[in-house]
Amino acid sequence: MTANLRHAAGSLLVVGLGSRELTNLERAWLKLVRPAGIVLFRRNIEDPRQTRALLNEATALCVAYSFRCVDMEGGTVDRLRDALAPMPSAQAVTRAAKRAFLPFLTTKEEIRSAQAVTLAARRTGKNMLIREHGELVARGVKAFGFNTTLAPVVDLALPESAGVLGTRAAAATAADVVDYARNFLAGLAKFGVVGCGKHFPGLGGATLDSHLETPAIRRGGRELWHKDLAPYRELRHELPMIMVNHAAYPDTRGKDRPASASPYWITTMLRKRLGYWGIIFSDDMEMGGILKFMPMEEAAVAAIRAGMDLLEICHSPEFILRAYEALIDEGERSATFRKMLLARAAQTARQRAKLFANGVPPALSERQFEALRVRILRFQETVANAQPGAKDQPA
Repeated sequence: MTANLRHAAGSLLVVGLGSRELTNLERAWLKLVRPAGIVLFRRNIEDPRQTRALLNEATALCVAYSFRCVDMEGGTVDRLRDALAPMPSAQAVTRAAKRAFLPFLTTKEEIRSAQAVTLAARRTGKNMLIREHGELVARGVKAFGFNTTLAPVVDLALPESAGVLGTRAAAATAADVVDYARNFLAGLAKFGVVGCGKHFPGLGGATLDSHLETPAIRRGGRELWHKDLAPYRELRHELPMIMVNHAAYPDTRGKDRPASASPYWITTMLRKRLGYWGIIFSDDMEMGGILKFMPMEEAAVAAIRAGMDLLEICHSPEFILRAYEALIDEGERSATFRKMLLARAAQTARQRAKLFANGVPPALSERQFEALRVRILRFQETVANAQPGAKDQPA
């Protein structure tokens, strides 16, 4: 039973590494924990050959069908910027797509209407610009050996969060966010890359950065349901994964508890009311938004009890091991928790096997990699030239 419990606990963690090569210490704790997968950052990535070697060695110490994750949204969150080419942000791509549709609108009222812009996009097929964004992100992450990108962001681009989210959020309205995310996800799916919608239940109203603090988002349940949660309702059958944030929503039944440790948000709202049955993934459990509310041991157990499937811990081996041991200790203490842990591990194993049945994506040749880099640079130029205020380019 203890071996099964240890295996289950490790298989609910997705972990980060320190540098571009595994250390002996990392090899040791990876063998012990056997996590569900690896998430890499710019500190880990030099070029495709090095990144693939790191992923291959690390995931050989993980469970079967493991996650190979990277945050690749474009714009300010672009882990491949230095190693491949800068990718434009979701907001820049959305604005460029809208400007491309303006000639098809006939009145000032239509131009001001988000719905009219969306309908024009569908009539003209110009949503291909957004889809191309997803395709290029997918091709980029596959070139480095990843199978998952932690994107798209489906938060609303509201004034309150402008200083926190910046250009990461595609648009201010749920309809435009859904339109962007749906086409972006279609681009990922074309190349077999798994996406992850974030940050449930929505950071559009956040005035604080959850990396540092627990934001208290003062939006009531009705407003959240009709606005922030609308993308999750619309896309619940298209999102393989959903990431839960560390914000609190004191004007809802979730009260002051971070969403990542809240049964109300994860089980009552996401699972039951929204009917989502994909993988529920935490934001980094090392962030201040959760650790200033409770210690790592308590946070790990609380998140799993609340309904979380996978815990992301991005940096510290100490935190990874503390979370791992806390899950085991609670499983040994509580038969109910042990049953929950084993069931969650079995469920996520089935989901991983389905998502990653095609194995590791093949490497590109140098010529193919350079062609991809040039394609991304041209796409970036197209998007930049279509931004409001951009100067007309010579023919």
